[in-house]
Amino acid sequence: MIKHGKAVWAGGIKDGKGAISTESGALTDYPYGFASRFEGKPGTNPEELIGAAHAGCFTMALSLILGEAKLTATHMETKADVTLEKDGDGFSITAVHLTLTATIAGTDQATFAELAGKAKAGCPVSKLLKAPITLDATLTA
Repeated sequence: MIKHGKAVWAGGIKDGKGAISTESGALTDYPYGFASRFEGKPGTNPEELIGAAHAGCFTMALSLILGEAKLTATHMETKADVTLEKDGDGFSITAVHLTLTATIAGTDQATFAELAGKAKAGCPVSKLLKAPITLDATLTA
């Protein structure tokens, strides 16, 4: 299975404007730029999109792991805080912190923490953040 997201950009780093779209249409030409990334202005940014993807992936993975343990959550909510820090001449994502609140009958905190840890380690987005990244780059006239 291959899914895609797409970004377009025109202009310089501070005065430029971009738009992000997803294959599903959940985002279609949604604006992003320097101001939405670094100055708190309206629009999205790559870090919050990574956070949303990681929170969603982790929560689904935990649902699978809970099912294997014969447990079902009546509610789970995960927030992913993605840290972007200055790194030399550029920036780096240095951490992701997941905060999970769940309602699950029939388990205890120790079992819940163990299962959540398995989901954190095993979810595909957690693995992606450690994966090699490949690139094809084509320059057009």
